[in-house]
Order: sequence, then structure tokens, then C-alpha cells
Amino acid sequence: MEIRIIIPEDKRLDVFGVYDEKIKELRRMYPSVKIHARGSELRIRGSQADVEMVKERVMDMMRGRWDPTETQLPENYDETLPEDGTIITFKKRIRPLTERQLEYVRSIEANDVIFAIGPAGTGKTFLAVAMAVKYLREGRVERIVLTRPAVEAGENLGFLPGSYEEKVYPYLIPLYDALYSMIPYDRVRRMMDARVVEVAPLAYMRGRTLSDAFIILDEAQNTKTVQMKMFLTRIGPRSKVVITGDITQIDLPKHMESGLVEAERILQGVEGIDFVYFSKEDVSRHHIVKRIIEAYDRVGK
Repeated sequence: MEIRIIIPEDKRLDVFGVYDEKIKELRRMYPSVKIHARGSELRIRGSQADVEMVKERVMDMMRGRWDPTETQLPENYDETLPEDGTIITFKKRIRPLTERQLEYVRSIEANDVIFAIGPAGTGKTFLAVAMAVKYLREGRVERIVLTRPAVEAGENLGFLPGSYEEKVYPYLIPLYDALYSMIPYDRVRRMMDARVVEVAPLAYMRGRTLSDAFIILDEAQNTKTVQMKMFLTRIGPRSKVVITGDITQIDLPKHMESGLVEAERILQGVEGIDFVYFSKEDVSRHHIVKRIIEAYDRVGK
């Protein structure tokens, strides 16, 4: 399958980057897809599923929602953090950049269930995926399960075209991004085929027992209370669970309580469960993200 996308002049820097750095990073992340840039045109060729994935990423770049050159935590970490074995190394060096991120990594090692609550860009999901890959490589778990509730910005899945899997796929893209930034694309695909790595909407967790697994529930602020209880009761022996969310970004109907908010109230002090709270000081994305969070904080949004 091949598609062509014309990039508007005012979006070329967002998509191509300086000296095509963003296109080069896309090629690295998706080596099975041929990506050619010429003038204002971008040609993408490969399997239908892969081409659709890259197309979605390009559209996100044009909307300013994603930058492939910022999928990993930057190298300018706090030199005062101790070198105490908490560093995680893959294709690129990944390690905590702030004291709170270091606390988060230590909490994952020490507890069975960890809630990470705070604003976007603080490394909640990325570090959790990094730890999951670390646990898998060390043989401490047999598989990784990544899940998200398929609820966002008030959209109704019933009105979206395609099968259920096609409808929920866009909600799972950030989890794929984190994996692809750490593990070669083709290897991730093989691991998914062997069910060593599973990326699925939260609805697929019902009725299952997840043993010997590192399980991450992302965007947990959009779980309903019954969904959160359902998820927490799926935990099987020898499993590690990390739940991430931002309680200032709840997309549920106004009358509906977030399962994350309820869990925070009910589970404080339970042995084996820890809560780690991030702030704008822990933002590890582009420096503008911290300023954006501060601006919204000033108006109470």
C-alpha cells in the first residue's frame, strides 16, 4: 500500500524538522515502512496497518500533538541524582531526570501496585514502560500488558468507522510509541505475535487473571469506578502493576466519578500500594510544556 500526503507550507517544519530530522526518526521507529520526502510531498509505502500507523503519526505532527524526536527522556538529567542501580539502559540511555522520577522508579521496585499521578510530560508512562522492558529482559516477568480506557475528549466510539479494534487503535498509539522508542520495531511485532507484549483497550481485561506480568494502565483518570475495580482485581501472582493518570484531564461525563480519583481515596495506606505524585517541575518534554502547564494553573484550568 502507498499513500501520498501533501504537507502545507506552514506545517513543513512540524513534520520534516530541521534537515529532515523528524523524518529520519520516523524511519528509525518504523523500518518496515518506506518514507520518502520530496518538496512538500510525503510518500509512505508498506503494509496497510503500518502505513495507517505512520499516517496517523504524521497527522499528529501536523496538529502539533507529537514530535518523534521527543519520544525519549532527554540526556540533560540532574547530575546530583545518585548512581545507585536505578538507571535503565536500552538502545538509548533512559534514566530518572528528577528526584520525583527517581522516587517513582524506586517505588516500582518496592511495591506491587504503584499509582503515578501528575501532569503530562512528567515521564509517568515512559518510565513505567522502560521498567516493564527491564523486568522482561531480566526474566522477572514473562510478559508486558499495556492498556488504556478507550475514552477521550467526549468522542463516542459507536459513531467512528471500522471494527472495534480499528476504533480503539488511536487511543493506544502513545503506548506503541513508548515501546518503539526502546525496542526495534520488528522485534516489538514479533513479541506481540508471541503475546509476550500485549497492547489492548481496558475492556479486554475483563474476566482475565494476569499473572507473571508487568501491567500498565495508562490514562487511568478516564476509567469509571467499576472499571478500576475490575482492573485491580485482574492482578495475578508475581505481577507488577503501574497505574498512571492526570486527574486534571478527566474526559468522563461531569456526573461520573473517575476511578482513579476514587482509588486514590480508598487505597491510601494499603500495604503494597504506593502513590507517587508528579508536578510541573518533573516535566521532561519540550521546555514549553512546563510553561503551558503553569499558564493553565494560573487560570485554574
